[in-house]
Amino acid sequence: MKLIQTVTIKQVLTETTKNQLETEYETERQQLLKEIDQLHFELKKLEKTKKYQVSSLRNQFEKEIQKRAEKEKLLDFQIQQLHMLPLGSEIKSDEVQALLEIKEGDSWDKFQERKSIIIKDGIVDEIR
Repeated sequence: MKLIQTVTIKQVLTETTKNQLETEYETERQQLLKEIDQLHFELKKLEKTKKYQVSSLRNQFEKEIQKRAEKEKLLDFQIQQLHMLPLGSEIKSDEVQALLEIKEGDSWDKFQERKSIIIKDGIVDEIR
């Protein structure tokens, strides 16, 4: 019989991964700031056309702007945490589904354990 189990992917924090993660977070943060600016621009543009009710239009845009602002705050927090973590720390980066085969006589406890794959600089370092 085959079972599907969730496997956690963790990255070992090295100088390379730290720089890579910081770049990814900063790029995503800049994209969110651009989207917020674009939403403000679109709101003003639509308000001038007077085709829509201003209050409902403003509410919709403010919700979208707020969502992006919250994501931007989260990214700021993640960048701060990244700077505080020591090299060698393990960071959860993903989860994947694995297909495991089980047969009669296998230890059930072995299948109950959470499995994880440790990645170091883009290479599988360890399977636990």
